[in-house]
Formats: sequence, structure tokens, C-alpha cells
Amino acid sequence: MTSTLRRRPAQRRSVERVERMLDECAALLGEVGYDALTTKEVARRAEVPIGTFYQFFQDKRGLVRALALRNLEAFLARVADQIARRAPEHWTDLVDLAIDEFVEMKRSTPGFAVVDFGEVLPTPGGPAVPGTNRMLDAALENNAVVADRLRDLLGAPVGTAADRALLVAVEATDAVLKLAFRVHPDGDPDLIAECKHLVRRYLAEHLTA
Repeated sequence: MTSTLRRRPAQRRSVERVERMLDECAALLGEVGYDALTTKEVARRAEVPIGTFYQFFQDKRGLVRALALRNLEAFLARVADQIARRAPEHWTDLVDLAIDEFVEMKRSTPGFAVVDFGEVLPTPGGPAVPGTNRMLDAALENNAVVADRLRDLLGAPVGTAADRALLVAVEATDAVLKLAFRVHPDGDPDLIAECKHLVRRYLAEHLTA
């Protein structure tokens, strides 16, 4: 996966500045949306010189890429924490757990409704801004990156067929949950339930073997 920063912050002060800029980016995405987001306003609210902003981010797109990667890492950490706490006995429980954590982040994480794992959604549920389907990695679409990381986290089977099945499951989840958040700002609960059912039934043919 390609780096999202122009340079890595080495000192604690620099790390804190980068985190503040990402926090303000997320807040502004929720307040004004992607189109009205400006690097100048992010720097102002984060209380850093605009020159400092450009030390770490090439432009607004680079900032949003870094936020998307942070969101993905936060999501994976939440899923891992829930696995450790609940000790699910069956892989179907992992499907529900992952979907529940994603939905909760959509509802509560600043800016996540606009930018989750890369795609920029000007309106809830899309359509996405063209060209933002490869924000995390220039060589892979966002959902392919998410599928790879989930496979590693969940210990899913490795191989062409298993990889394809997990990617299809992630793509299907993405599409149905977009619909759920178009129908209702907090995600239509019936569609969320249908999403879980769809993914469990689909993966059953591949994982139970």
C-alpha cells in the first residue's frame, strides 16, 4: 500500500499536528462536505501554518486519503477488539460483527458518512466522486484493499477462489449498506439485516467447505 503522507512525522509534536489536521478534516467533511473542504480551513482549525500542512500532505486529496487509511485502521482495530471480547464461535458471527462495527462508524464517526475507506460520497449512499475508488492504493480498488485486510484479520482461507469470494462479499456489503444509508440517515435496519443475511448465505458456500 502506498504512503498517504509526503513525509512521516518523526517527533511527537509533528504526530499531534497530523492527527489534529485529520480530525479537523473529518469534522469539516461532516459539516460542509468534500467540495467545500479547503486545506486553508483545515490548517486554520488545526492551528498549524499552511506551510506545515504541505509538509505532510500534497493537497486536499492527499489529506482525505490519509483520513481514509486512518478510518480503515480504526475499523479493523474495532473488529479485532470485538473478536477478543466476544470470542465468536462461528464465522457467521464475524460477518455480523464486522457489519455492525461499520454501521456504528457510519453513525458516529465524524466525516465517515462522506469518506469511509476511500470513496468520497457527496450525498449519503453515493454515488461516489469519480476517481476516488483507488484512494488507498493506486494499484488496487478500495474494496480490494479492505478485503485483503479483513482476510488477514479474520484468518480467512487463502487462495484464488477464497479471495474472490471475500472480495464479492465486501462489494455486496458496500452496495447494500450504501442503499441502507440512502433510505435512512442512520441506515435502514431492515436493509442492514438483509445485508447480513445475504453475505452469510453467500459465504456459506465457500467457507463451510
